[in-house]
Amino acid sequence: MVRERAHIMEEVRTERKGGSPVPSRILASNEVRARSFGSSGEFMQARELHVRLAKVSKAYDSHVVLADIDLEVRPGEFVVIVGRSGSGKSTLLNLIAGLDFPSSGEIQLLGQSLTELTEEQRAKLRCHSLGFVFQFFNLIPTLTVAENIRLPMALNGIAKNEAKSRTNTLLHDLAMAECGQRFPEELSGGEQQRIAIARAMAHRPAVVLADEPTGNLDLETARDVLELLDQTCRGQGTTLIMATHSREVIGLADRVLTIRDSHLQEAER
Repeated sequence: MVRERAHIMEEVRTERKGGSPVPSRILASNEVRARSFGSSGEFMQARELHVRLAKVSKAYDSHVVLADIDLEVRPGEFVVIVGRSGSGKSTLLNLIAGLDFPSSGEIQLLGQSLTELTEEQRAKLRCHSLGFVFQFFNLIPTLTVAENIRLPMALNGIAKNEAKSRTNTLLHDLAMAECGQRFPEELSGGEQQRIAIARAMAHRPAVVLADEPTGNLDLETARDVLELLDQTCRGQGTTLIMATHSREVIGLADRVLTIRDSHLQEAER
């Protein structure tokens, strides 16, 4: 899968150079993978909860990071998780994404029990149904802004014309319509995070996980980015789970939770 994704990145760059579009064999293979999670009866029936954790604990050797976590997140909810640095916020997001395994308990994402899936199945589920926004943006420096946004759509087998249309719409909505052919290094931190949000939303995932998305931004830019992320997710009906230190986001969230002494609990607002 790593080689295939590298190949798709090269094909996205080829479009910039005027070459041929993403080969149909790559699109077809990705459409099959997407359909395996996007249209099967078992997958589509489990929409009442987007995320469910039951008695989830995580320990590294003798160090307990999370203990007996119960969490239910419904479609379209905006849930914020606050807590001091090292409290386990990022660990919790990694567990929800299937990037890490719980020491005990069960995690369901879109009705799928992550512990019952193979690594390949978890990767397909992430690719199709999750969007990620990171503190350090994680844009690919060798791709233009537009190519960064189109990359997850290529991975999901979305047709080139549709991908370009979505990219143009997102750039317009972000007030960055003139930036499509620029490279990430030519953008400010706030602009890079806007593009990271567009990339996370481009393939229309069911759930977006945001890990300290304003950690590298000044206060005013952070407010703008948080409002943009909130508006974009609500506009698409996307579930948003955010780990953050920022108190600015509390007023936007549907629920605010905190991790204290390894336990997840409602936070004071």
